[in-house]
Formats: sequence, C-alpha cells, structure tokens
Amino acid sequence: MAFFSKQPAEPIPDVETKVWACSSEGCSCWMRADFSLQKEPQCPICKSSMNEEIRMLPELKS
Repeated sequence: MAFFSKQPAEPIPDVETKVWACSSEGCSCWMRADFSLQKEPQCPICKSSMNEEIRMLPELKS
C-alpha cells in the first residue's frame, strides 16, 4: 500500500495588473488587458465602454 502526501502548493504572488473594467455601475465585468484583442474594448456583456484600471491579481505564468 502506498501513501502519498500532498505537498502544500506555493502561494501565487499578486502583482499589479492592467485590466479593462466595465464603466456601467450594474455590470461587474472585467478582463486582463493582456487578453484583450482590441485597443479600447466594449464590455462583452452589456456593450458599455470599459475603463483601464490596475488591480492586484495572481501572477499568470506562461
């Protein structure tokens, strides 16, 4: 019989990340700027304009 211990995962550090956030108060949609295909995207949910912001998000490793 084999026993496996699950090693604790290293915490992923949060980094300052540029995001696009919906300007509509009732919509909470946002996306990482690196994943946007447009220079100034519209909200994919409500079609409002989006504002550029900085958020602390987990770092994505490629």
